[in-house]
Amino acid sequence: MAQPFTTEKALIDGPSGRIEVAAHIPSEHLPRAVAVVAHPHPLFAGTMDNKVVTTLARSLFDLGVATFRFNFRGVGQSEGVHDNGQGETEDMLAVITHAQSRVPERPLWLAGFSFGAAVTLAVSERVLSSEMVLVAPAFSRMAHWANIASGGAPPAGTLLIHGERDETVLLAESMDWARPRDIPVVVVPGADHFFHLRLPVLKAIMSRHLRAEL
Repeated sequence: MAQPFTTEKALIDGPSGRIEVAAHIPSEHLPRAVAVVAHPHPLFAGTMDNKVVTTLARSLFDLGVATFRFNFRGVGQSEGVHDNGQGETEDMLAVITHAQSRVPERPLWLAGFSFGAAVTLAVSERVLSSEMVLVAPAFSRMAHWANIASGGAPPAGTLLIHGERDETVLLAESMDWARPRDIPVVVVPGADHFFHLRLPVLKAIMSRHLRAEL
């Protein structure tokens, strides 16, 4: 029987004030890992309650992973103002520190959607993580993040998922980024940027990949 997807809300200290965090921690066994999931662009209604983000979080939790979602600065109860990804990277690092204090000595996994995937990739260059899931990453649109789009060594367990009909972040952008890095790209047929009517497929892809890594 599946464990209830319980949520603990908290406000933690961040670099620009308080950060709103939602934690999903398995209670029946020691978590296999601790994961932090980042949401899409704050200036385009992106929040930690985005359906793709909650699907990622539920997928991780169902695998026995302690999972933390959070709102970037200026979203929900998180304080501060939007900082074009740079401050948001610091926000995610603060949430990782918090998550690892709650669930110590577990492998770190990272996940992000769209803008949140760009932030996740930036964060991956500053922490040690064993798994990373990027969904429709928008990092190629961040001109001031040229080093992220062109450099870095993603974790060995990186998975990139993209919708075939994504008109917000083109599939070709993910293919161009993944090709020289030998990163697998899983394309969801017919899916748009927000995976409308394709969220169960997204969950299944992610679950199969991460189960194989356990």
